[in-house]
Amino acid sequence: MGEALLRRVEDGVLWLTFNRPEILNAVDGEMMVELAETLEGSRGRDDVRVVVITGTGRGFSAGADMASLRLAPQHPVETMDGANRVIRAVVGLDKPVLAGVNGIAAGVACSAALAADIIVAAESAAFLLPFAGIGLMTDGGSSASVPASIGRARAMRMALLGEPMSATEALASGLITHVAPDDEFPDLVARLARRLARGPALAQSGIKKAINAATLPHLEAALDREHTGQRALFTTRDFAEGLEAFAAGRRPDFRGE
Repeated sequence: MGEALLRRVEDGVLWLTFNRPEILNAVDGEMMVELAETLEGSRGRDDVRVVVITGTGRGFSAGADMASLRLAPQHPVETMDGANRVIRAVVGLDKPVLAGVNGIAAGVACSAALAADIIVAAESAAFLLPFAGIGLMTDGGSSASVPASIGRARAMRMALLGEPMSATEALASGLITHVAPDDEFPDLVARLARRLARGPALAQSGIKKAINAATLPHLEAALDREHTGQRALFTTRDFAEGLEAFAAGRRPDFRGE
């Protein structure tokens, strides 16, 4: 089995690619920590002017690896902690981060994509916050980043009903920045990445910091609040039922326990 996270630097662009296409690039705690460490390490690299996060195959990422969540009680916490570290690294990096969403972006991977500065989606892509479907609440800072982009009502719809938002609708609602036909998507991502890499690094850093400060002033509080709430939900019967129902391909029987 190859590397779960591919890395390459080309013309000032650090390409980070989820590489588990056989499970739609589902992520676990180890992958999230690896991604966070790479993002954090890019801060001092003169050869990196912009970072692109994308996925191989049909999807950006299906979110947390559900099989790993069922293996041990600590795995859900490890995945959440790793994802939160990724969110902080993306938002705090003094360089532009571009998410190239080539297919479904779900759960913690959706949260990571939406934390990026430029979000480019293929027309066939979709954005999904499916947490309630397994008895959990949104995390990865999405309780702050999503309503900051599309407002409270649409954020509630995405989170409470777990309805996917198509790439076209996401663009129209202000959730993402660009959409391209599937066959034109790779070229658009590469073109925007090169444009950012050629841009004024100091000005870009200042722009990113100022806009994030104005639009995501409560991100840290949201991450802390989600962490506390999610850890409590990990211990519930509803979460255990959600995982079992997902594995069995049936509708969960939630009882508020």
